[in-house]
Amino acid sequence: MQGCGNDFIVVDAISETVTENVSALAVQVNDRRFGVGGDGLILVSKGDSAPFRMRMLNPDGSESEMCGNGVRCVAKFVRDRGMSDAEAIPIETGAGLLELSMLGDRVRAAMGKAGLRRGEIPMAGPSDEQARGFEIEVYGQRFVGTAVSMGNPHCVIFVDDVDAVPLPIWGASVERNSMFPERINAHFIQVISPTELRQRTWERGAGATLACGTGACASLVAAFTDGKSERKATVHLPGGDLEIEYAEDGSVFMTGPAETVFEGTWG
Repeated sequence: MQGCGNDFIVVDAISETVTENVSALAVQVNDRRFGVGGDGLILVSKGDSAPFRMRMLNPDGSESEMCGNGVRCVAKFVRDRGMSDAEAIPIETGAGLLELSMLGDRVRAAMGKAGLRRGEIPMAGPSDEQARGFEIEVYGQRFVGTAVSMGNPHCVIFVDDVDAVPLPIWGASVERNSMFPERINAHFIQVISPTELRQRTWERGAGATLACGTGACASLVAAFTDGKSERKATVHLPGGDLEIEYAEDGSVFMTGPAETVFEGTWG
């Protein structure tokens, strides 16, 4: 499945039992030459407090707390397979319980509240201090960064031209900066207007991807708190567009596509 070009191998772990080492399995199936190929392996199982739970593993075998494009795919997955006909579909994630709604061929996700303190990222420094306006050095160049937690960690850096960013170099540098003890997703953002942003992403454990849903949420939050955008904006990603809204109570909503590309068997 894919959402804005962010692609995943989605497995029904309710009707099937996945007995393999899932970390090693993620490495195998996400390989684009020797496996299926994807930005992540998603297991859909029964939740403890909700009908469904999403577990997301990156191509390097590490586990991610959340994935915005992935959770939209899960909502479409369970709806298309007749596993739920509810208007609102609650899904457990490593970042908490999210509620998703189908809007035709698009999915709206209530992503919860954004975290803006260092301890929520997590990030070095006093845990209750705001994670914005900090200086970060990337290959000899100094930028001002804003860190946001959407249940998973994001570092947002505003640039004049996202196309000029050497993403594999700068992105990997930010991901593993010592300020972020659990690594971080790196996003480079160009402000087109108060209602339009352009984003390029280097994801923790996955590298360059065509889209990052939680990253788009974090980028809009960072843009608004830095006075660069309105509370609602379109985020243009290499793989497509997402509509992001940052409500006054701190909640974030994301609307975007999700579709099945093909089905198959493994093993």
